[in-house]
Amino acid sequence: MAGARKNPQKGSRVTTDHEEIMNRVESRGGHPASVKKTREGDGPGILRIDFPGYEGGGSLEPISWEEFFEQFENRKLAFLYQEKTSSGEVSRFNKIVTREEPD
Repeated sequence: MAGARKNPQKGSRVTTDHEEIMNRVESRGGHPASVKKTREGDGPGILRIDFPGYEGGGSLEPISWEEFFEQFENRKLAFLYQEKTSSGEVSRFNKIVTREEPD
């Protein structure tokens, strides 16, 4: 797995490293989830990270890290995140994006 690399936009970073993703998410109180209405057969639909206090009206359901990373790899996804907010606070910002393939 590749380590984190800087993303030129907004000081964010991108990684595909499973351990790094798990550590970042869990250290901020989050867990893997999927959007309920997007389920595909037996697998999860759209992947998300859920944090305490999220006001999604029950739209997310928890999934295991195993299920999350299986789909993460199958769909060739990457984890975009921000270390700190502009005011210097620990950031929970993240987005699951399509991996950039080398030219």
